[in-house]
Amino acid sequence: MYARENKLTSIHLGVAMLALFIGGSLGPLQKMNYIGLNVYPALSSMGLKSYYQGLTLHGILNALVWTTFFITGFFTFTVTRSLKRELKHPRVSILALVVMLLGLILAAIPLLGNKATVLYTMYPPLQADAIFYIGMTLVVVGSWIVGLSLYLTYWGWRKDNPGETTPFIALGSIITMVMWQFATLGVAVEMLFMVIPWSLGLVEFIDPQLARTFFWFFGHPLVYFWLLPAYVSWYAMVPKQAGGKMFSEPLARLVFWLFLILSVPVGIHHQYVDPGVPQGWKVMHAILTYSLFIPSMITAFSVIASLEIGGRANGGKGLLGWIPKLPWGNPSFVAQNLAMILFAFGGIGGLTNASYNLNLAVHNTSWISGHFHLTVGSAATLTFFGISYWLVPKLSGKQLFSRKVGLWQAWTWFIGMLLMSNGLHILGLNFGMPRRTMIGAAQYVGADWNPLLIEAAIGGMVLGVSGLLYYVNMVGTVLSRKKLTEPIEMPVAEPYEITVIPGWLDSWKPWLVGTALLILISYGPVLAFMITKLNSTSPGFKVW
Repeated sequence: MYARENKLTSIHLGVAMLALFIGGSLGPLQKMNYIGLNVYPALSSMGLKSYYQGLTLHGILNALVWTTFFITGFFTFTVTRSLKRELKHPRVSILALVVMLLGLILAAIPLLGNKATVLYTMYPPLQADAIFYIGMTLVVVGSWIVGLSLYLTYWGWRKDNPGETTPFIALGSIITMVMWQFATLGVAVEMLFMVIPWSLGLVEFIDPQLARTFFWFFGHPLVYFWLLPAYVSWYAMVPKQAGGKMFSEPLARLVFWLFLILSVPVGIHHQYVDPGVPQGWKVMHAILTYSLFIPSMITAFSVIASLEIGGRANGGKGLLGWIPKLPWGNPSFVAQNLAMILFAFGGIGGLTNASYNLNLAVHNTSWISGHFHLTVGSAATLTFFGISYWLVPKLSGKQLFSRKVGLWQAWTWFIGMLLMSNGLHILGLNFGMPRRTMIGAAQYVGADWNPLLIEAAIGGMVLGVSGLLYYVNMVGTVLSRKKLTEPIEMPVAEPYEITVIPGWLDSWKPWLVGTALLILISYGPVLAFMITKLNSTSPGFKVW
């Protein structure tokens, strides 16, 4: 049972890890640039033509490819195990994988050929080869098809189990995929109706402001596409690993529904300085962005409470005596616990970004890069590392290559990220250091920047070492001859108290209707305003 699901999951994870290996290896090179070491001329013979090509590869492969392939593979595993049934239509999932791989190959050709150096945000009027946009669009379409396969499996389960409450892990996974499909409508419209025709030469000019608005319709919900799989693990798996129980399943369900309804209508807080966006809509999106702090704080309280239950069950006494009793020798737990701590700093920084006045001070500075790495680079990626430490042995049937290497990897990632993100945050806030910029070539860098640039560079190097440790463990596990002595099952935390789940926490209709209405209210008028005042005046530019 689950042989096909295991194989699909393994391929998704393998592609994700390959993408992260390539994209992640470019991170330390960018940080070396901070201390005046420009290695890109030496790498030009390998096809890496500029700092900005490396930056584009780093962003696309890490933030989009690594995350999307890992999440679709992880959810293929979690939904089927949680529902205790195989995929209803496995050929749909196979088709999804083929489409995603085709899209990735198409996108990789211009990326590696320096014909798609448009950075992670892909803002027009920077213009890439049309094949790049088509390829990335296919990756998204493939992820939609993964979602379709999971929905079909869920509907089959629902038909066979009328009136039964959906298992939490399956519910959280499917809610995430539904949110993703709402969110990616923005970038789909941008690609299909604006960017691809423009890159093909079918239209000569484009409206950059409208394209940016469609991008951020997708761009900020993307953060929750990264985070919610981590939340699935934090809520329902990590407590089991800690010997505890889920503090409150109703609260956990509420958090996922709130993220579904609130994740999309917040993107304009990335556009506070855009003059083409009416001010009233910036205010609305600011309020909605702050509202996302509510499910985040519920998560902080609930997950910590679940861990405390585990620590006390293991013999912890006193106010904080339960903390040393947590399984600090388990690399899967440690990686995810450290990811939570780093994300606490990232969440606080997110409040700064959401504030109109404070955002004006940090917008487009390295503060944003520091914040970004605490979300996708820490909360998501370090959690995915932790998941890998039990999932890859499960899929391969092999023992984890080294628990010690796993622990070293988790702690070095934690330390490296603290150093790098701290340097980037302060450089952005105190000195206005710009993001997306080859700082080593800038003439305006003052001597007082140097200590923080060195700190960020050291952090980047430590992260590079940590990444190598992760790959040593993953490759070593797959190639190991040491078979599992005991089977590994997906960790599933039991609820702390058996409670009746209210029907509205297991009903899709009100939440889907609410999500659609809030998106229409928050984006409909502003997009209509921009479209009626369409200003397609910009040709494409290929700068690097």
